Amino acid sequence: MPTRPHKQSPSLLAQLPDPALLVDAGTDEILDVNPALARLLGMTLGEVCEQPCTHIFRDQRARLVAFTEETLFRGQAWSRDFSVRNRAGRTIELELSAARAGDDDSQQIVILARDREWLRTLRERHEANRYHRGGLLEWRRVEELFKDMERENQLILHAVGEGIYGVDAEGRTIFINPAGERMLGWRGDELMGRVVHRVVHHSHEDGSLFPLKECPIYAAFHDGTVHRVGEDWFWRKDGSGFPVEYTSTPITDNGHPVGAVVVFRDISQRREAEQSLRKALEEVEHLKHRLEMENAYLQEELSAEHHFHEIVGKSDAIKGIVRKIGLVAPTDANVLITGESGTGKELIARAIHQASGRRDRPLIRVNCAAIPRDLFESEFFGHIKGAFTGAVSDRIGRFELADGGTIFLDEVGEIPLELQGKLLRVLQEQQFERVGDNRTRAVDVRVIAATNRDLKAESQEKIFREDLYFRLNVFPIESVPLRRRPEDIPLLAQEFLNRTCQKFNRPVLNLQPGDVQALQDYHWPGNVRELENAIERQVITAEGALNFDLKGYPDQNAESAHPDQIPRPERHISDRILTEAELRQIEKTNLMRALQASSGRVFGDDGAASLLGLPATTLASRMKKLGLDSRHFRG
Repeated sequence: MPTRPHKQSPSLLAQLPDPALLVDAGTDEILDVNPALARLLGMTLGEVCEQPCTHIFRDQRARLVAFTEETLFRGQAWSRDFSVRNRAGRTIELELSAARAGDDDSQQIVILARDREWLRTLRERHEANRYHRGGLLEWRRVEELFKDMERENQLILHAVGEGIYGVDAEGRTIFINPAGERMLGWRGDELMGRVVHRVVHHSHEDGSLFPLKECPIYAAFHDGTVHRVGEDWFWRKDGSGFPVEYTSTPITDNGHPVGAVVVFRDISQRREAEQSLRKALEEVEHLKHRLEMENAYLQEELSAEHHFHEIVGKSDAIKGIVRKIGLVAPTDANVLITGESGTGKELIARAIHQASGRRDRPLIRVNCAAIPRDLFESEFFGHIKGAFTGAVSDRIGRFELADGGTIFLDEVGEIPLELQGKLLRVLQEQQFERVGDNRTRAVDVRVIAATNRDLKAESQEKIFREDLYFRLNVFPIESVPLRRRPEDIPLLAQEFLNRTCQKFNRPVLNLQPGDVQALQDYHWPGNVRELENAIERQVITAEGALNFDLKGYPDQNAESAHPDQIPRPERHISDRILTEAELRQIEKTNLMRALQASSGRVFGDDGAASLLGLPATTLASRMKKLGLDSRHFRG
């Protein structure tokens, strides 16, 4: 072991108040340390001396070598780039001052290591003392001005609930009242002489820097006017923040601004109340929009003239349907109603809803056959503004409208295969997202579906999803065609007769035995809907008595005829000029054949509009003008 060099003035090193050590730069040995350094490191004197200097400054060897070389070359050096980790694991940032010990050939240097945080504290105290007790005449005058103000308003300052503090023209704190201390978490003596902006107003709520030159508090004594701020952010001693409103009022001395008094208030509760109110208003707006949508839908339903208010009939088939309705209505089970067009499937759905616990919420009907393929998802689930071209505002979908109630999916077999999976998810999870929205919405909806197609066969042929079919077909009900329950025809016919006479303001007519027999002899391919149309026609044309000549009925009333009995167009048109009425009849016949070929579908690739080469909206307009209803052409 080499002989350790003689220690230089150990008694002097030990008496230094700042942490210090004597190092041999050539051998990296610590020759001596004072108690202050040992305390800084949390070690004993012996433990410090037993390790190389580079172990004290771990991971900083290159920087330490450069520092010692500068000291030996210049005789002294200074740096703020070093840190040490004490025994407790705390990292301490240091300010190092070093000087060579001995003659020019000596490799020994003395290093003073000061805690930078402690130095900052000392400087702040010094600044506070200098401005509190210093000899600057101007400062003393300002200080006395604020002290007089504080003495005169002592009772008010201690009584008010608002925080109040005063600052001089350089932004240093002069006084603060007890309420301000409580809100900020600082004692008055801790804030005195410190630039309050750097302590409580240094950053915005989002953490971004708040430059001093932009602070309204200091603007007050720069421009001499009162500044009121309705919402800003102050920071507490513990690092948390809170919203405030404040007023900064300039204080003048001989006409010159010398500072400002700031009155501030914690507005956390007000902001929470505003947020709650805003949320409540948004909820009210949402409910208002929903009620408007429901009202518009109900008006739409009323304009559709639902003629059935109760199920009419005495046949075993009707009794069986009524019994099934009584069984399933109190439950939330999904119902699939099957049957030919015109048999009253919607009437059964409405009866189920009215007999259920959901009767106080709406029954939302969706005609799946009338929805364009591209709008299915928006119609079912709604969309948000900007979700697609034409989405100029948020729109609530039918499932959301039916929340708490029942949704009736008429012609459910018309839903495109690629969208059936999304419908299945709603049935399984009662959750969905609006088009263009990431928010998942939950609903409580009972589903009743209806179709005139054989969904079981279509599911086996992969035309309709099998899992969706089983999900819908929890409780099946068949709507029996009119030809299988002829005993109900007299009751239905008289019911329609009474309503139609009242509707058209005609004298009451009664069915005669011959009328009943004629009605029962007819096979009614259009079912109950065709019977209703026949009754209306008779009431319009009757001259004192009814005359049910049903043999020519479909030809004379083509718009309500069964598709199998649509008149075929003439194969040859003569050279004579046709009248407007004849042209309209040819167009009407052509449209009817297209509707027959598409099974009543207007929209889509296989719809009547596509067959005719017309826009669907144009076809719908012409159908309305000609009195054609696509429902009469569904098989």
